[in-house]
Amino acid sequence: MVSKEEIIAKFDPNGPSVPGNLFGLPFGMEHSELIIIPVPWEVTVSYKAGTADAPKAILEASTQVDLFLRDIPDAWKMGMHLLPVAEGFEEENRKFRDLAIKYIQWLESNEEEWITDNLKVIPNAINEICEKLNIFIKSQASAYLNSGKMVALLGGDHSTPLGYINALTEKFGSFAILQFDAHADLRASYEDFNYSHASIMYNVLKNPNISRLVQVGIRDLCEEESAFINNSNGRVLTYFDEDIKRAVFEGVTWSTICKEIISQLPELVYISFDIDGLDPKLCPNTGTPVPGGLEYNQVIYLIKEIVRSGRAIIGFDLNEVSPGEDEWDANVGARLLYQLGSLMGASMGRLHLID
Repeated sequence: MVSKEEIIAKFDPNGPSVPGNLFGLPFGMEHSELIIIPVPWEVTVSYKAGTADAPKAILEASTQVDLFLRDIPDAWKMGMHLLPVAEGFEEENRKFRDLAIKYIQWLESNEEEWITDNLKVIPNAINEICEKLNIFIKSQASAYLNSGKMVALLGGDHSTPLGYINALTEKFGSFAILQFDAHADLRASYEDFNYSHASIMYNVLKNPNISRLVQVGIRDLCEEESAFINNSNGRVLTYFDEDIKRAVFEGVTWSTICKEIISQLPELVYISFDIDGLDPKLCPNTGTPVPGGLEYNQVIYLIKEIVRSGRAIIGFDLNEVSPGEDEWDANVGARLLYQLGSLMGASMGRLHLID
């Protein structure tokens, strides 16, 4: 059997990438320290679809990402492996997405009567399949975590990481979530779907091992979500995009704001990244874009400062990347995925981040 050292010695990180492997890396699952679970699922998306295509599009775009990072020069040697999509997964997504569309169209029609009995049972059917999805993802993540791998998740819509996050609590116990997002995602349900992408953080917080949710970039929420934040007794701490921008306009540095955010995080941190937390120019095809948002380098700076603070990033998800007709969204998503994976590795002692 070829050793990882032999694979590294034969690989030229400066040469053209070979399509097929994430980032053109020469490692399979065995020799990769970070395993990424693809979840091409968008059953409950409420506006524009397309994020189910993200894992495939990001895989294809990833070969355009240069592997050298100035402050983590050996990042590629850690190995990142994107698993194949589970058999039958995409077919199930299409089937239940079609059902959800019919139900959403009925809701938006404002008709008082049910059209058919079949329509009436759609929410229950979708809630049940989403529960099965959560169980499947939890089982898959747990298997890799228990084998000593670091694990991340690539969606799909933002509902996808619930099972994975629950698996992490069994492995690590209590930790906080740092959420980059345009939306608070704290609705008890949305469009009668209990596992809507608009409810992910509400569902996550049912787990008592999630000590705190720190949200960054939020700029679109409903009254229900605002009340949830205000009544959380500090368990949910939200840095609204408007407040961040106002502070910057009045002379507060991003470095100072990052120090404040980091001070609210415990030693173990999970990052949940909805791509629409970024300025829409970086993700124009995402399903629910909102004006405003963070710049790419603002995000990278904050995550690097988390690593430099000595905190451990025990996992992350990247969701809501919708490729559109060109490679731009997938290109941004691929570069963000490489940074997130490398910085997670540095925080967990698998790589070294240069000061």
